[in-house]
Amino acid sequence: MRRPIAAALAALLLAGTATASDARPPLREVKEIDGALLAVAIADEIRTRCDTIDARMLRALATLNRLENRARDLGYTKSEIDAYVNSKDEKARIRALGERYVRQQGADPESLADICDLGRREIARGSAIGALLREK
Repeated sequence: MRRPIAAALAALLLAGTATASDARPPLREVKEIDGALLAVAIADEIRTRCDTIDARMLRALATLNRLENRARDLGYTKSEIDAYVNSKDEKARIRALGERYVRQQGADPESLADICDLGRREIARGSAIGALLREK
């Protein structure tokens, strides 16, 4: 008689654990992760398009590593993190958010001069984006 009760309790506990993990929002909704990833993406776009600005690669890699560790601390698995980072839909969404940010800063995303100017302003401000960049 005790075995069925123990099995039922174990099933309830496991079901409760699954429900708790299912309750986590998608990583795109975790602002501390998504916002920092957006900053990395914008910084990367600036450094690849502007010849006078380079990346602080070690800082960028440390930031990405810190984000992955934080996501894991929040209970996300490696496969969930990889799916978020490698998703074509998420990449397109981040690109659109980046272009919107550039426009909000008064720059044209298609203008190399505007992108370089934005990069210099971000560096001067010491923003999350600027901290990942340096002038050559």
